[in-house]
Amino acid sequence: MIVEEIMQKDVKTLSPRHTVQDALKLMQKEQIRHIPLLDQNGKLCGVVTERDIKEVAPNPFFPGEQLEKLSLPLEKIMKTDLLTGHPLDFIEDIAALMNDNRIGCLPILENGQLVGIVTGTDLLQTFVDLTGAGHPSSQIEIRARNRTGILRDITEIIYEHHLNILSVLIYPDRKNEENRVLVFRVSTMNPVSLITHLKEAGYEVLWPNMPGMPR
Repeated sequence: MIVEEIMQKDVKTLSPRHTVQDALKLMQKEQIRHIPLLDQNGKLCGVVTERDIKEVAPNPFFPGEQLEKLSLPLEKIMKTDLLTGHPLDFIEDIAALMNDNRIGCLPILENGQLVGIVTGTDLLQTFVDLTGAGHPSSQIEIRARNRTGILRDITEIIYEHHLNILSVLIYPDRKNEENRVLVFRVSTMNPVSLITHLKEAGYEVLWPNMPGMPR
């Protein structure tokens, strides 16, 4: 999946000449936490976040400072050392970039123009959608030897139970690098018979593994 499919395209922006008060009003009105700033030529020149605003927000114990802080231009607090993405970037690359740099948003540029923004919330919602967690289903985790054909063999068992696979995740087994953990989300709320079949076929089912489940 590429960034273009998940980015917010109706981006609310301000200019560096706008004030902290302007940013506060826009954030409250639009329920957003990140505001890209565009210069007089419409080019991205900075970003202010909810955290930036809070760091200079007026202190209620010192009301005399309120007017001065609210009128502070955003160019005084904006971040200018920006990382950006492109609409055709893969979302996993964008997620890694944001995680490695501990940033909550990423402006998306195309031909030098701001065309969208991706936030941590967007990535989290995408993860939920990709895993199928929002649908009635069951999650099954299986530890298996990392060999050619293992995914096909397990999906054939699921097929025999006339179940749809909503998502598949595969990641290394931290206890044994020769294994993989396969996480299936399947279209049933009662996976007992499937789990029984998987165990009879010699697979180690890590989850569900609760009282009452087949051994």
